[in-house]
Amino acid sequence: MEMSKTYDPKSFENKLYKEWVDKGYFKAKVDSKKEPFTIVIPPPNITGQLHIGHALNDTIQDVIIRFKRMQGYSTLWLPGTDHASIATEVKIVEKMKKEEGLTKQDVGRDGFLERAWAWKEQYGGRIVEQLKKLGASCDWSRETFTMDEKCSKAVNEVFVNLFNKGLIYKGDRIINWCPCCKTALSDAEVEYSEQDSHLWHIRYPLSDGSGEIIVATTRPETMLGDTAVAVNPKDERYADMVGKMLILPLVNKQIPIVADEYVEKDFGSGAVKITPAHDPNDFEVGLRHNLEVIRIMNDDGSMNEFAGKYRGLDRVEARKRICEDLQAQGYMVKIEDYKHNVGECYRCHATVEPIVSKQWFVKMEPLAKPAIDVVRKKKVEFIPSRFSKIYFNWMENIKDWCISRQLWWGHRIPAYYCDDCGEMTVSKTAVAVCPKCGGKHVRQDEDVLDTWFSSALWPFSTLGYPEKTDDLKYFYPNSLLVTAYDIIFFWVARMIFSGLEHMGDIPFPEVLIHGIVRDSQGRKMSKSLGNGIDPLEIIDNYGADSLRFSLVQGLAPGNDTRYTDQKTEFSRNFMNKLWNASRFTLLNLKGVRVKEMGTFRLTNADKWILSRLNKAIKDITANLEKYELGNAAAKLYDFVWTEFCDWYIELAKVSLYGDNQDKKVNTLSVLVYVLENILKLMHPFVPFITEEIYKNLPTTKKSIVISSWPAVNKKYNYTKESGEFAKAMEAVKAIRNMKAEKGVAPSKKIKAYFIASTINPKDVSYIYKLAGVEHAEFLQDKSAISEKIVSLFGDFGEIAVPLGDLVDAQKEIERLSGELAYTQKEVERSQKMLSNQGFVAKAPKALIDKEKEKLISNQEKARKLQLEIENLKNS
Repeated sequence: MEMSKTYDPKSFENKLYKEWVDKGYFKAKVDSKKEPFTIVIPPPNITGQLHIGHALNDTIQDVIIRFKRMQGYSTLWLPGTDHASIATEVKIVEKMKKEEGLTKQDVGRDGFLERAWAWKEQYGGRIVEQLKKLGASCDWSRETFTMDEKCSKAVNEVFVNLFNKGLIYKGDRIINWCPCCKTALSDAEVEYSEQDSHLWHIRYPLSDGSGEIIVATTRPETMLGDTAVAVNPKDERYADMVGKMLILPLVNKQIPIVADEYVEKDFGSGAVKITPAHDPNDFEVGLRHNLEVIRIMNDDGSMNEFAGKYRGLDRVEARKRICEDLQAQGYMVKIEDYKHNVGECYRCHATVEPIVSKQWFVKMEPLAKPAIDVVRKKKVEFIPSRFSKIYFNWMENIKDWCISRQLWWGHRIPAYYCDDCGEMTVSKTAVAVCPKCGGKHVRQDEDVLDTWFSSALWPFSTLGYPEKTDDLKYFYPNSLLVTAYDIIFFWVARMIFSGLEHMGDIPFPEVLIHGIVRDSQGRKMSKSLGNGIDPLEIIDNYGADSLRFSLVQGLAPGNDTRYTDQKTEFSRNFMNKLWNASRFTLLNLKGVRVKEMGTFRLTNADKWILSRLNKAIKDITANLEKYELGNAAAKLYDFVWTEFCDWYIELAKVSLYGDNQDKKVNTLSVLVYVLENILKLMHPFVPFITEEIYKNLPTTKKSIVISSWPAVNKKYNYTKESGEFAKAMEAVKAIRNMKAEKGVAPSKKIKAYFIASTINPKDVSYIYKLAGVEHAEFLQDKSAISEKIVSLFGDFGEIAVPLGDLVDAQKEIERLSGELAYTQKEVERSQKMLSNQGFVAKAPKALIDKEKEKLISNQEKARKLQLEIENLKNS
């Protein structure tokens, strides 16, 4: 088949992808004769569309899985999507309000879930189809959704097992509450940002009138729920006050002064207001001192019945009114400007409220310890290793995980309550009859589980757990996880402790961490900055391969990368270069039957390119084994663009355009061999273009997807010959550079004398062709040369070129004279400036030194120009 004249990815990318899927090239098989290599995709949210971060993450995974597939592993790249409780519920609530004018409460739970599943069917597959456009070689027959029946079964199994072990419990604890989403959040779902605020200093009088204590707070609205003021037991200022009672301003009730080590005596006044219902540290103090817990806010962030006259006010308005009343009643001592970190919901960015609430929790300490140990012992390794610090910091300071969410979309907690006797039953299957009293008034817990609860099981729930399937036995543990650094604690840590707890083994031995994609200025991409990049638009304009290659350029594990249009254009140019080189090779193959390697004599040019190919195979393989995709891509580019296209194809033209048909066939045979290996080396990075070219080669029969990865062929390590040939190449470069310096057209033919040359005479024909030499003589010394010459020196020895071949002497004298006149004026200008005492006295030293450097440089330049003019006049 003849390749089209221009590289047009639209003409073949979709067609090739369909062919790969239809022929089952991506399907994983349990094969006892092969070693498995498994990656599970970080499941994108069903609310999502492909963004540049997905494109980077999935390109990295696809490069690795295609590489391993070609190496002969039984590869599984398991795809799927996440139900994303909060994000999806928000989308559906918005859709209902906009299209139907209804709320969740209007339609009820069943009506809402009906709409949610319909939405999932309509939009949930968008990102999957977009991943296919990128070329993701996932096993789509195993595509999984976190709320599929098998995943739901795994979730219930894990929940019940942890509950039975006492590792899941329900209790009143301080949790992070989003008043906007109206749900609990885990610590990992709270993002912190520095905000301008105030520090309010409030006077709390002693009930006996003997004095007062000043406390400072950033949240005066919560004082309505204060049940104590705490001081440090070693603080002598308050030693006589501990045990006394204070009057709580505005509320006019008495609260005790307690002594607790939690208080830092050197911070502020050394006294802290204690609000057990609205601060996690205060909650712990309250437990130690048996303090009352008074929650003064509703779920929507408004003030409740315990807020007295402020009931019904929004928390922001309540703060304003409370501060006004404190001022009016003389309790406000002072107000200071203050910056501090404020927790926000990771989804809606509303300020999070710490509140006491009855929720479900996972007891983390027993689970965290073994998960810390496997990373310390390097059974699980982070790449780069520095990211283990983030992991350890999170796991060593972890609190119990709040897993219940006040939502309807998600895995419903498998706990059932009997209204007849009050019994609670936790069960893997639905409970209709109370196992204690036989009553039938049984209802399931209203809450759903944190999305990350099911995501934590992803490496094994997708393979059939809790059933002991063949897939689970063969593909677990997975081989590698590829993810961004921002979800190490959200997801990676939870998968590690879940795998250890439920499978008795680590989920993967390696975690490859990548950074985020930033814009050309290094900024994070966001809607507010308007600097987002649509990968589908890039694919439409440049093709998927150009996008993929641009994303791995300069990529290093763990580091952020920048996207620029120039990178994509650079990649597109590379694709064009490969396309044109391949087309040139195929056009010259018409009517030619290539020979099998090893059946014909190789030229030194052939031996050079085969040696360079061996090095490329060795280096690129080593880079990919270490997941150094950026380094591998750079070496690929240098070998293909410079050594193959710019050098070997030009060298090949000596034979291809010669009269010796046998040499032509030999050269074409080497060209095809090298090109075939190049396509294989490039395939993991740019799968579409490599397949389109590969199928046109006369030496290939099957798809490149299932071809073998190139191996170093020791027979082609021609160290001596390629070293020799490099001298001829160096001579070509030297002559080309000299022509460029002298302003001589590259096509101008010249004569050359090779003095005491170390170049193999067999290689001179290449110098003739590539350097534009029409006549050459080999001499032992220059004594026989009568012409004026320019000499070039290098590992090749000396090459002397007659000056007359390079320049028109008279024109060159005129040009050099003009340049000399300008340079002499510059010398005079510098001398005049440096002899000016006013300038020397006032100018900065750096400026004076710079001017001196200019003077010396121009004086030397003028000397050389004068010498060159005299040499030309005497020639």
